[in-house]
Amino acid sequence: MVLLQTIDTDTAGQAFSLFEKLGPKFFIRLGIDILSVFILIRFIYYPIYKNREFFFTFFIFNLIIFLISFILNKVEMSMGAAFGLFAVFSMLRYRTEGISMKDMTYLFLVIAMGLLTAVSKGSWDEFLLLNLIIIGFTYILESNIFIKKESSKTIQYENIELIRPENKAELINDLESRTGIKINRIAITKVDFLKDTALIKIYYYETT
Repeated sequence: MVLLQTIDTDTAGQAFSLFEKLGPKFFIRLGIDILSVFILIRFIYYPIYKNREFFFTFFIFNLIIFLISFILNKVEMSMGAAFGLFAVFSMLRYRTEGISMKDMTYLFLVIAMGLLTAVSKGSWDEFLLLNLIIIGFTYILESNIFIKKESSKTIQYENIELIRPENKAELINDLESRTGIKINRIAITKVDFLKDTALIKIYYYETT
């Protein structure tokens, strides 16, 4: 019993000693990093793309980059080596399934935020400002402030008589009445005369 208490005391002492070695600098940086990534993914990425699939990937990549960069930052490392490490991780992809360009961009952002927060030599308010700049610009570019975002849908259309060029206006009106979407432009991607159907890609501006 005494031996178990001694082991528990030694383990607790080692854990406390480890926290002391890391110091408050580590936990302040880690907290700012996690908070920044949470704001970026939860309040910018998810409301727009409604995709939870990469939540785990974004947070784990960010955490791994932060921890590795913070540990390596304790060793003498040139700026070129730091950017080389960043480049290696930024090019990582899953080979089992494709990742869209937008998802890769957000993966790039969370990697950059983890690296900046871990290795910045300034005070905590400086790398907090850097993260806020990244978040702010991402929000502005994802919004409709400077440019309207155009989305698209592919529709299988059966009224094949309207795909003729002279019936374009009537075709758009018919598609708008069926979909309830104000169409900006259309593109006919495939025509099947055996089934009398056509695949039409409609483009529209997002209103929200």
